[in-house]
Amino acid sequence: MERILPGIVFLSNWLILSSSLLHQYHFVNLPLTWTDAQTYCRKEYTDMVSIQNSEELDQLLYTLSSARYSSEAWIGLYSVIKWRWSDGSSAEYSNWDILGDEPNFIAASQFCVSYSFGAWWDDYCENKYTVVCSNGTQLDPEYVYVTEEMDWSSARRYCRENFIELAAVRNDAENKMLQMLVPSGMYPWIGLFRDPNFYWSDGSSFLFSNWEDVSNPLGSMTDICGVTSVMGRWRLLSCETKLPFVCYNVPTEIMQLRVTLRLKTENSVNLNEAVLKTNILKKLQDRLQENRVSGVTLKWRAA
Repeated sequence: MERILPGIVFLSNWLILSSSLLHQYHFVNLPLTWTDAQTYCRKEYTDMVSIQNSEELDQLLYTLSSARYSSEAWIGLYSVIKWRWSDGSSAEYSNWDILGDEPNFIAASQFCVSYSFGAWWDDYCENKYTVVCSNGTQLDPEYVYVTEEMDWSSARRYCRENFIELAAVRNDAENKMLQMLVPSGMYPWIGLFRDPNFYWSDGSSFLFSNWEDVSNPLGSMTDICGVTSVMGRWRLLSCETKLPFVCYNVPTEIMQLRVTLRLKTENSVNLNEAVLKTNILKKLQDRLQENRVSGVTLKWRAA
């Protein structure tokens, strides 16, 4: 039975590609905050638009161009901003490089924090820098500077294996201790980071992105929301910004799609067995639901 699964997976992918156009997009030229736009979309349509693949991105751009809109618009994307230390504790104290507009979250890809000249920078976690480890307690902090360069995850593992943890900095006094310890011109890792959490308003999984390579200043915000340009590139703004937006709905018309599937197996397998047919249809139905396609009935008809 396992030999037929690749064919089933291929068919389900083909079905999803054809069914993605079940979503109709609607441009609303009404400047609202992201939250108000979400409320509007849920009341008048289904939800704010979510983009799962390049086909849907093309559909979004077509919607904007058809409306002759030439600026940025809200989409249903948002991110929660919650900084914490590598030991799991929350970050109540901060010392970002304000002159550098940090944290600036370039290309929506900087989730770890490096340290330089007494200030913090959000950075790409895969970059390789020197490291500051902690070898003390919160009541009696002690820091160790490690000259070996490594990415953030390797730095955390190294500190845990050789000391206690990546460095946590919880007040001005501890920040000054680091400033005296770190050589000028170096950008070592400290233990501050946040999870790469992006969400769509309608609860869809975040599987596809098309970020613009620009800064996305986070400031002291606790969440930040996504916009698209008319070229389809995304960036993040304060959710309180007022912009037009794009909603989607699912048409009520019934679409019929007939698919012919021919499967050849090396072993003798009766594809008309009731259990096998049920399993195949269930796999296809599950894939449809995973991709937000509802109201579809699948039937098996033998040739």
